[in-house]
Amino acid sequence: MSVRCQKCFRPMDFCLCKYTSEIDSGVKFVFLTHPKEYRKQRTGTGRLAKISLKDSEILVGVDFSENSRLCSLLSDEAYFPVLLYPDENAWNAKKEGFSEALGSKKILAILIDATWFCSRKILEHSSFLLDLPKMTFLGVYRSIFTFKKEPRPECVSTIETCYYLIRELQDAKLVSQETNPEPLMTVFKQMIKDQIRAENERIAGLRPNTHPNDWKYTKMREMPKF
Repeated sequence: MSVRCQKCFRPMDFCLCKYTSEIDSGVKFVFLTHPKEYRKQRTGTGRLAKISLKDSEILVGVDFSENSRLCSLLSDEAYFPVLLYPDENAWNAKKEGFSEALGSKKILAILIDATWFCSRKILEHSSFLLDLPKMTFLGVYRSIFTFKKEPRPECVSTIETCYYLIRELQDAKLVSQETNPEPLMTVFKQMIKDQIRAENERIAGLRPNTHPNDWKYTKMREMPKF
């Protein structure tokens, strides 16, 4: 078994820590992760976002209704909690009334960091989350994570969600213009390149199979020109 970095949990020859940079975004990010995802997908973009964002944390569970940490954050008057979730009545950074509703509070951005199957399980057991104010993007974005097939074209990864949210809040002058969220995309792009490199090396016989479905993928991938 290869030695893994204890921070990003990736094999040392694919460690991404040197591409990360601590970002003080002015937003409190909380990533809700299903236990199955936390055990098997510890190298996902939610962890990379956690490493990169100064005021962020990962909470693991399915039913968060009695999660003491989340309940404490939601009851803290210093925060304006929002669930990042597509909804026709959701706030966006420039929606009329949002700035006034936010006031002097800090945005508490709650993201469900899981596959769609596990995300549904969290929402089924933590339905109170859907009662929180929802927030979505003003713009329409497409993920650069072409290595992974999303259920809908407008779906973006957790780390991209953080990036676009910060950018839109900056455009609306709701967070500091001095914040530079670009390191989020830098480390994400490197992650994609590393995954493609590892798969191509496996196909070429330079790396052993590590997943049961590896036999399905026999065509070499072209490295993206980010």
